[in-house]
Formats: sequence, C-alpha cells, structure tokens
Amino acid sequence: MAVQDNLAAPPRTAFYNDPVIRGIIYQIVVAGLVVAFLAWIIFNTAQNLAAQNKSTGFGFLFETSGFGISFTLIPFDRSSYYWQAFVVGLLNTLLVAVIGIVFATMLGFVLGVARLSSNWLIARFATVYVEVIRNIPLLLQLFFWYFAVLKAMPAVRQSFELPLSIFVNQRGIIVPRPLPDAEIFWVVVAAAAALVGAIALVVWATRVRTRTGHYPVSVAQGSRFAGAIVAFLVGYLAISMLGSVVPAVSAVSFLPLIGALVLAGLSLTKYGFYGRVFIGTAIGWAVADFLLSGMFGWLPRGVIVLGAALIALGVAWTMLTSDRRPAATEGKFPLALPILIVVAIPALVYWLTGASLAFEIPVLERFNFAGGLQLVPEMVALVVGLTIYTAAFIAENVRSGIQAVSKGQTEAASSLGLREGDRLRLVVVPQAMRVIIPPLTSQYLNLTKNSSLGAAIGYPELVNVFMGTTLNQTGKAIEVIAITMLVYLTLSLTTSAFMNWYNARVALVER
Repeated sequence: MAVQDNLAAPPRTAFYNDPVIRGIIYQIVVAGLVVAFLAWIIFNTAQNLAAQNKSTGFGFLFETSGFGISFTLIPFDRSSYYWQAFVVGLLNTLLVAVIGIVFATMLGFVLGVARLSSNWLIARFATVYVEVIRNIPLLLQLFFWYFAVLKAMPAVRQSFELPLSIFVNQRGIIVPRPLPDAEIFWVVVAAAAALVGAIALVVWATRVRTRTGHYPVSVAQGSRFAGAIVAFLVGYLAISMLGSVVPAVSAVSFLPLIGALVLAGLSLTKYGFYGRVFIGTAIGWAVADFLLSGMFGWLPRGVIVLGAALIALGVAWTMLTSDRRPAATEGKFPLALPILIVVAIPALVYWLTGASLAFEIPVLERFNFAGGLQLVPEMVALVVGLTIYTAAFIAENVRSGIQAVSKGQTEAASSLGLREGDRLRLVVVPQAMRVIIPPLTSQYLNLTKNSSLGAAIGYPELVNVFMGTTLNQTGKAIEVIAITMLVYLTLSLTTSAFMNWYNARVALVER
C-alpha cells in the first residue's frame, strides 16, 4: 500500500512580501529620495546664484585678504591670502581646544574625586562649584572673565608685575619669550628619550611587583638616592622662597644650602615624612603670601603674613594626616627616580652640548611693552572660561564613574590594607575609566565646538576669522560655511576615533 505524502508545499508569496526584500526596497527608496533632495538643493542654489550673477569655486582662497589679525601663531599681514587666514583661524582654534582639554581634564578629575571626599568642606566646595558653574551659560561666563576680570586690569604703565618678569594689564599677559639656539634640539631629543625611558622603567618595575610582590631592589635603592637629590633641590627652593616672607631667613646667605642638605639627609631616614611636610608648608606659606599681597595689598603687612601663615598651617595639617609611608613601598611606586631621570638627563645634555636658552624679557616703554610674548586677553578669557565650564561636567562624569564601581571592590581593597588614595589609584579609578571615557569624549567635542564662542569676545578663531571677516569680504557663503563645517566634523571624528581607541584599551576583556 503506497504511503501518500500529506505534507503540502508552503504557499508562495509575492517577492515584495519577503521582509528581507522589502527592507532592501525601503532603503533604496529612502536613498533615492535623499539623493533627489540633495540634487534639488544643488540645482536650486546654482540657479539662484546665476540669477544674482555670483560665481562659485574656491579660487578666492588665493586672493589677497587685505585685513590683519590681532593674534597669530604664524606670520600674517594684510598682503596674506585668504587660505592663510583660514590656517591662522584653525591654529588658534586648535590652540584653545588643546589647552582647554588638558586643563579641564585635570581640574575635572580633581573636582570629581573631591565631591566624594570624606572631608565635609572639600566635598561641599566641589559640589557648590559644579552646581553653580554648569548652570551659568558659557557665553555669560566668557563675558565675565573678559569684561569684568581681564578688562578691569590696570593700564599698561600700572601693570601687575609677577615673578619671572610676567606682567598683567588690560592688554593681556606679557611673558618672557624663549630664544633657543640650534643645540636645544638635542636637549629636546634627550628629554623625549628620558621620558620614554622613565615610562619603560615604571612599567617594568610594576610588572615585577605584580609578579613577585616587591619592586626590584635596584629601583628601591635608586629611588632612595633620587629622593635625596629631589629633597635637596626642592628644599633649597622652599627655604629660598620662605626668605620672602621671613626676612631673617634671607639674611643668612648660606641658610638655604644648609637647610637643603639637612632635608636631603632626613629623607634617607624614617623621619623623611616630616621633611616633606616642612617643604610643603614653606612653599605654601610663600605662595599664599604672594597671592594675598597681590589681591589685598591695602591690608596691613602683618595681617597678610598672618593669613598666609594660617593657610600654611592648613597645608601642614593636611599633609600630617595623609599617607606617611616612605617613597618606595609595595603599594606606592617610587616616583622620585623617574622624575630625576626626566629632569637630570636633559640637564646633562644641556650642559654637555653647551646649549643656550635665553629669554627676551619684556621692557616697559612709553606706551607699551617691548619684547616678550603677549597673550591677548581674548585668548586668556576663552581658555579660562572653557576650562572652568567644561571641568564642571567632567567632574560629574568622574563622580558617576567612581560610584559605578561595585562597593565590594572598595571593601576588598580596604581588607588588603590599602589607604584611601591607593584604593582610588589602584582599584577604583582604573575600573571607573570604562564608565568615564564615553561621556568624557562628548565633553571634549563640546569644548572644541564651544571655542567658536570666542567670536563673541573678539578672539580670532576659525568662526571669527573665516566665517566672519572672510565671508563678509568675499561673499562666498557656501564655500566658506562648507569648509568650516568640514573642519569641525574632522576635529570631532578625529577626537572620537582617538577616545574610542583608548576606550577599547581599557575595556573589560571577557574570557
């Protein structure tokens, strides 16, 4: 008896009912509509330009600009071309963006950690900073720093004179201009090689500690010697600075040398911690006295010295309650050795090659300073405003990243005897970076794009120079706007690519 197959063939459907084919058809239709829309815009724009007898093209970039720019990193005058004006604006934008990103990152990380500090005063200060700064419009902050702070500075002849021949007035900040000779090239090469060597030393020593539980003996012993040298140099500087506050110290010429030798010897003993406290207190006292004298010069000298002394006591108390372990322990890397390598090797090459790094000191003449390097107030206000504003958002990213780390990680680190600073540095922050980096990328992009607000205070960045003056003089709106948009798109994609690469490096590796 034959077995009849009762399995019927599936019903055939039209091809356009297939989900895969239907999805492809939708994509083709949408792509066609987009292309048609762009073609219509281009055709309509060409017709309108032709009706107005306007030509298109990028030939204007090689025409003479006929205007000057107040702040440039490359030579530029009225006889320069428009493409050179574009390069000037681009370099000025990159300068502000790079400086702002570096300082905003450092300030943001400090504030983010401070918000989680167990110290009530530090935590409240960081909280107030973040909540106030991020809720004030950036443009308003730029106006404050430019008009209320920098433009309120004294005139040129009444300039504030800071140490190292730095002058501050209404026209900006005038600093000495470095004048290196040809031999400085080898010093720069030596500095780069020393930095690479120091990083390699840190990586190697850290791997040895991970494998054996201890840093190499050579690194531990070398760090003690390097610590003594660093203590001598910093101690000499601290005692010399203290002489500006306590005249009796400066009255004895050899006192800084003797004190530095004592501090260097003390660093080799178990009491080296107290030597570091003294150095920090002395430098804090001198710096606080300098700042208070500049801000409150109308107060009696005794009040200023007393206020600086109170600040120095606060520094001493903070250091006394901090980690007292020596420089080289199983939980802390001996930083004195790589620091000495980075500083000593270039200094040795500088001495052996006979290199010379002179500085052109600014000199006050009849109406302005001659020589030196002038940082225009527009650039200073823009950098300060972008740094302070972006740091508030970065601080929140850091705080949320740290809080995203499981509490068990902190408890495990505490059970191993790690102090609060080591818990953050070795356990919490490395894991928090995986949460911090994605929003941090957005803040870097925002800072770069927000630099265009410099046009509001007259800083010659890309939008001000190219989309402002160049567009007004040439009338090439389409070309100028297209180039500007392409620049910001390129900067954004480059920053995102680098941060995505770094994010992949610190991401969790699943087994």
